[in-house]
Amino acid sequence: MMKKRGVKKTMWMIVVILAVIVTGIVVFFKIPYSKTKTDFNQVVTEQISSSKALKDVFTLDDIKGLPYPVRQYFENSGYIGTPKMNYMKAAFNNVDFIMSPDKPALKIDYTQYNFVHEPIRLAYIDTAMYGVPFEGFDSYLDGDGSMKGVLAKVITLFNQKGEEMNKACLVTFLSESLIMPNAALQHYITWEEVDDTHAKATISYNDISASGIFTFSENGELFSFTTEDRSVVSTDGTFQQVTWSVLFKDYKTIDGIKQPGHLQVVWNYDHGDLIYFDSSSFKVEYDSQ
Repeated sequence: MMKKRGVKKTMWMIVVILAVIVTGIVVFFKIPYSKTKTDFNQVVTEQISSSKALKDVFTLDDIKGLPYPVRQYFENSGYIGTPKMNYMKAAFNNVDFIMSPDKPALKIDYTQYNFVHEPIRLAYIDTAMYGVPFEGFDSYLDGDGSMKGVLAKVITLFNQKGEEMNKACLVTFLSESLIMPNAALQHYITWEEVDDTHAKATISYNDISASGIFTFSENGELFSFTTEDRSVVSTDGTFQQVTWSVLFKDYKTIDGIKQPGHLQVVWNYDHGDLIYFDSSSFKVEYDSQ
């Protein structure tokens, strides 16, 4: 009898301990603090603090050397006469995101900052996997690119770096340069005329270059960006060269500027396209506003 009571008492203690552990984990997940998000905010704050406010506005003289469809884009989007931006913040909510072709889609919130004085791009990803918090911190700073994924706030699943990542981050910045168009006027981006609806852009920084083609409508509305200079970088560090595209859709005018309301990012595999980032709800803000 005493032995049975001892076994029951032990089992009860184990249940209590497990309940305490589970409760602790749930409470920990609910706490707003996150080292990954804190690191992201700290780097963003440092870059904003070191950025000098600009007093100039976009002029026709600024764009006279650009290819015809890019000039049309500046004019028809409403940028001429508006203040030049030094950085932008883009907030994407409830994005359909696929981490890899063999994994199911997630719903994520994605916040990014791009800076003009040099190609800098910082992004924070917030989501959950089976109820467990998952965060990402993508960074391109001083020519070094990285892609970090953290599970349950403390477990680093991957932290990819290297030359392929540097180039991937650089060409991603290029693809977004016309959404923050002061970047398109900087020395690190050069332009080539293709025809009335296409223009080639090349970005060069820290001895790395990447190029892509921007496609426009006949009145200068930006449709897409496509490049062969970006690799699929897997979480295990392997990479594969695949055509990569960004699609801009559903334009609307906000504060006098025509901006896309729907953005899709696509891997153009030989066996078919994979839209791995699909956002129909995002907002762009500039420091000049």
